Amino acid sequence: MVSGFETLNLHPQLKKAIDALGFKQMTPIQQKVLTYTLAGHDAIGRAQTGTGKTAAFLVSIINDLLNNPIQEQRYRGEPRALILAPTRELALQIESDAKELTKFTDLKLLTLVGGVDFDKQKKPLNANFLDILVATPGRLIDFIEQKEIWLDQIEFLVIDEADRLLDMGFIPSVKRIVRYSPRKEERQTLMFSATFSYDVLNLARQWLFEPVTVEIEPEQKTNNDVEQRVYVVEKKDKYRLLQDILRDEPIDKVMIFANRRDQVRRLYDHLKKDGYRVGMLSGEIAQDKRLKMLEQFKQGKNNIMIATDV
Repeated sequence: MVSGFETLNLHPQLKKAIDALGFKQMTPIQQKVLTYTLAGHDAIGRAQTGTGKTAAFLVSIINDLLNNPIQEQRYRGEPRALILAPTRELALQIESDAKELTKFTDLKLLTLVGGVDFDKQKKPLNANFLDILVATPGRLIDFIEQKEIWLDQIEFLVIDEADRLLDMGFIPSVKRIVRYSPRKEERQTLMFSATFSYDVLNLARQWLFEPVTVEIEPEQKTNNDVEQRVYVVEKKDKYRLLQDILRDEPIDKVMIFANRRDQVRRLYDHLKKDGYRVGMLSGEIAQDKRLKMLEQFKQGKNNIMIATDV
């Protein structure tokens, strides 16, 4: 069965970007979703991270915007497509993928996330028209309230990782954002979630218009090569146990998750004091420092990363 991107009637500039990235075969979620979304249908997809869902909705958006350029007068601060993501990291990853897929086009892209100076993010809005906006809900609300962003011209709405938006308490903000956009019959809406809970499906009924449903069976969550252990230990002995593991196990890089920011900070201070090469990620850290710590971890300058589990 032929399942390559060449089977899709994509805009030449988008096809050029896909070829440059070396994409040949579509993933299952791309193959199933693009059949409908390129024809203008709303869709709700059950797919986990790493399945290619980001490329699926970006290809849909970019192809539509390129094939339907705006002829009439435009205004700054009015995006044509909006992609909502639950976290800064996911939003920045979507931005990175979108830049690759739009590099042979004139489409303008902007990402709005917390932890970055408001005025710095506002600058591009004054310089250019905006085609694709990627945002976390809280920061987007800030820009809407300051009358820097208007959503009444949205043609495409993507809600990514809807289950995480629910878990993190962002749905009231998302509801406000959806209310600012055109009616569901007047826009194309895509929603993706790792799970189809009752709440996720209820939101889909409210926000999507006659959607198709696409489900990709999750891969085996636990790799057979991964060894899992559980240590039952009193709170006062946790740090000593962690030190023993770090000393005795042949570990190259370590991710340590904690529930709260103060726990992350306390553990970071302990390990730093004891001479470990350690970084940390939590909501209290500015975005530029978070990115720097991630880069240091990737390069091996730090081999331990402590993070909040959200």
